[in-house]
Amino acid sequence: MNKAWLFVFAAGLFEIGWVVGLKHANNWWSWGLTVIAIYACMHLLLTASKRLPVGTTYVVFTGMGTAGTVLAEMVLFGEPFEMVKILLILVLLIGVIGLKAVTVDQGGD
Repeated sequence: MNKAWLFVFAAGLFEIGWVVGLKHANNWWSWGLTVIAIYACMHLLLTASKRLPVGTTYVVFTGMGTAGTVLAEMVLFGEPFEMVKILLILVLLIGVIGLKAVTVDQGGD
């Protein structure tokens, strides 16, 4: 895995953080962390998209963020566990992994 894909992965983690933060922030420091997560997420995504195809980068990023946010809500905040959600996340992840597997990076490193 090259550095650009690590940036996409990190951006996806920050996306999960800011999306959850938008829903659950209730004081100045949790809103501050949410804003920091938004900035870090976008900065990492833009940096990665300079070396990787934008379409594939965005699909991997949003897929990871979507799956991670749903799982975080279930694990951390008591969202009801539904098998259909897990199956749909698996379908999403199969597509994301497939796109990443067939994508050639544009800048090396």
